[in-house]
Amino acid sequence: MTDTTELPLLFLDVDGPLIPFGAGAQQYPTYSAEHESVDADVNPLLARINPAHGPRLAALPCEVVWATTWMAEANECVAPRMGLPPLAVVNWPDPSYTEAEDEANGLHWKTRALVAWAAGRPFVWVDDEVTDADRAWVAEHHPGRALLHRVDARHGLTDGDFAVLESWLRQPA
Repeated sequence: MTDTTELPLLFLDVDGPLIPFGAGAQQYPTYSAEHESVDADVNPLLARINPAHGPRLAALPCEVVWATTWMAEANECVAPRMGLPPLAVVNWPDPSYTEAEDEANGLHWKTRALVAWAAGRPFVWVDDEVTDADRAWVAEHHPGRALLHRVDARHGLTDGDFAVLESWLRQPA
């Protein structure tokens, strides 16, 4: 068994990358009738999740971590739909005095927390809101390798996105 502390982290957002905003409401089949009625009560947008993304994410040489406002609900609602086991979840800190300053500078509210969570480990951050300001801040404040990959929220994760992730994760340290 591989020690996951040696693998790069892959911080994964849900809304945008996994739930595309441009997809049809019933684009993908439900994974079971039993869970569908529960899921529909939680969020009807769950029908937009491509269940094929689960095996593709699981095959990447990394430790996948939820980096979403869904927090623990991602393990209850999203992971089973994709065939993923429960994943670690980034718990977001309470807003601080630096948040307003960060926002004024164009820094995403997740950026500092993800760098702190990574604690020097290489990481990929997959989100639909990543900007050049986030990339510059991470380059200056994170000692390890990092790829901040912006996904087009209209389409969610695509074959092209998976190719970029796979290539970066397979590069030697």
